[in-house]
Amino acid sequence: MTETVAVVVVTYNRADLLGRTLDGLAAQTRAPDAVIVVDNASTDHTAEVLAAPRDLPLQVVTSPANIGGAGGFHRGMVTAYDAGFDRIWLMDDDVVPAPGCLEALIAVDEDCLTSVREDLAGVLMEKAAIDFDLHNPLAIRPKRAAVDSVFADRASMPPLVEVQNVAFEGFMVRREVVAEIGFPDPEFFIFYDDAEYAVRARRAGRRIWAVRDAVLVRQLDFNQQHDLSGWKGFYMYRNLFVVHLRHGENVLVRLKPLVITVAVVLLSPLRGGVAEARNVIRAMVSAWGMRRLTSSAAPPR
Repeated sequence: MTETVAVVVVTYNRADLLGRTLDGLAAQTRAPDAVIVVDNASTDHTAEVLAAPRDLPLQVVTSPANIGGAGGFHRGMVTAYDAGFDRIWLMDDDVVPAPGCLEALIAVDEDCLTSVREDLAGVLMEKAAIDFDLHNPLAIRPKRAAVDSVFADRASMPPLVEVQNVAFEGFMVRREVVAEIGFPDPEFFIFYDDAEYAVRARRAGRRIWAVRDAVLVRQLDFNQQHDLSGWKGFYMYRNLFVVHLRHGENVLVRLKPLVITVAVVLLSPLRGGVAEARNVIRAMVSAWGMRRLTSSAAPPR
């Protein structure tokens, strides 16, 4: 049986990159059944890019305010689910799918899949975790190994590689999974909304597979080194804490956010300063209030 596929693209003030993404979707050997672009109140020339003629079944959802990547993916997935599509394929506005990407994904009869990212030079850049450890309280970071740290290049990968977390850059999910586990949590705003969603899927008994031949080309360099004393640092701390508080496999792992908070505050004179100390305390307080899944992210009724 032929399944229908809706693509959800979230964008904010990256009109030229968005144009490349849409051109890549228009060039797919297996055309998507819908392309839902969630525009997070862009102020650049995104509207002109979206209005340009393309052979795409395009639907634009405009947010009155910037609700972040998490809010955008939540809104886009709800839109696609309510429209009845069988599979939902998520991506940011800074990736371009190779022409056979969707065809390679849809050929795999699994509930949760992810594309494999390369950079513009063809270097493997897939950061999905092969080991995402929420059991060992001594693991400072839960991601212990990633696809690009295990495999030298895409050619050395087997056709399918099981992963334990994903990025919402090429993740595909069947509607049956959404019906069971719900939607991305919009309260995350940015960072770790995708990792938290993958944990929920795995806890529901789904396996997640990276499909070697489903290639996404990333248009920008990875830059995960953010200022932990700035506004992004707050979300990085808070949302990582939420993942541990919700999904830690034992009490020691669920206590890790508190331990990290104390350590950052004590070390703040040596690194990060007062601003990072304030950030991590705010993050801990906010994360404690997010121990339960946000109601709007719950499974549809």
